[in-house]
Amino acid sequence: MNIGLFYGSTTCYTEIAAEKIGEQLGAGLVDLHNIKDVPLVRAQDYPIVIFGISTWDFGELQEDWESHWGDIDSLNLEGHVVALFGMGDQLGYGEWFQDALGLLHDKVVAQGATVVGYWPNIGYEFEASKALTADGDYFVGLSLDEANQYEDTAPRIEMWVAQLLEEISVL
Repeated sequence: MNIGLFYGSTTCYTEIAAEKIGEQLGAGLVDLHNIKDVPLVRAQDYPIVIFGISTWDFGELQEDWESHWGDIDSLNLEGHVVALFGMGDQLGYGEWFQDALGLLHDKVVAQGATVVGYWPNIGYEFEASKALTADGDYFVGLSLDEANQYEDTAPRIEMWVAQLLEEISVL
């Protein structure tokens, strides 16, 4: 299994989460790439891709993702398995919690990706999110909130990685 994990990180929280996810998946299985330094086209080199994004302020994209947003449209992700994780602040920006995660999900689906790793909408308090599935029961990827639920990050990552490995094994 060869996994490419691509993230953008302004305050290091997304990078730290990416490193924790990489550690959980196991040494030698994951190549970490900061999209500030590595072009997104490199995602096509991996059969399994994980994208990490954070939502800023009023539902805005993290700056590195914003700079490369149009690059996603030229990716061919058909035949690729993609998982997503997002960082957000559910109390400070509850009307836009994880919106960037939802926007990224829509982009990768449009490029033909098979998305795995949907995450239950349990244990969060927010008003609205573009990252929810149509029924509202799941986020389109792992949702983390370092500002308000720091203590939940490690166990959520551990459970999500186990879920990913199970979902990938049956594909």
